[in-house]
Amino acid sequence: MINFSLVDVESIASNEPRSNFAEADLENLADIIIETGGIIRPLVLKVTGVESYTVVDGHFEYYAAVRAREKNPRQGEMVNACVIAPKVEDLVEKQVVSLKGIDSSTKPVIPKPETTKLEPRLANLELRLEKQFNEFKSEFIQERQRIDSQFKQLENLIPQKGEQSNPLTLLNTLDKDELSIKLQRSRISGAEKLAKAIEDARHKKPKQEFEDYRDVVQSVKNLGDKTILTIIDEWSRT
Repeated sequence: MINFSLVDVESIASNEPRSNFAEADLENLADIIIETGGIIRPLVLKVTGVESYTVVDGHFEYYAAVRAREKNPRQGEMVNACVIAPKVEDLVEKQVVSLKGIDSSTKPVIPKPETTKLEPRLANLELRLEKQFNEFKSEFIQERQRIDSQFKQLENLIPQKGEQSNPLTLLNTLDKDELSIKLQRSRISGAEKLAKAIEDARHKKPKQEFEDYRDVVQSVKNLGDKTILTIIDEWSRT
């Protein structure tokens, strides 16, 4: 016999991979399920254990219901289902196959380009990669803005003692030996190598000087944001 009932989504499984369905389509149906309070086409399930079931028909609706539960656990907890008894399982499966054949024969045949099972999976993967890339890009922009803000704050703290007290002026005017001494006094590791790298990078500039602190970081090899912030802080005090 067939019993119609509400079944907990967590107790259902499907032997068809979720990647066979487009994430955008699942997301759209999940939102509709939440708005309407359920699916209008019950899942066809068979019993596999105590309070456990597997999908016979309605795999797409099942994954949409899973997504709906992920988005709204309270609203998408239960799903409409037809639970078939073991003794009529074969007959019901034949009915499902028969109905699918009728559905396909009554629909207009629309020519489609040849596709493979790999294509929908690749499409889903592209969507996920694009989402992760956009999240990474947003985090990167926020981090750069934070660092730039720190630079501006430190620049505003630089005392107005003339150009010679400005760390950028010192980076543009001191020779290698003078730079090395100041870097050592500021407890910067690898002071001699860094002094030479600063002087070499400065000489490669069209005007033989750095435009700003960002230019210094980008031009001098192995000079990171933390080091330039330390230099600005230490040299601004002297």
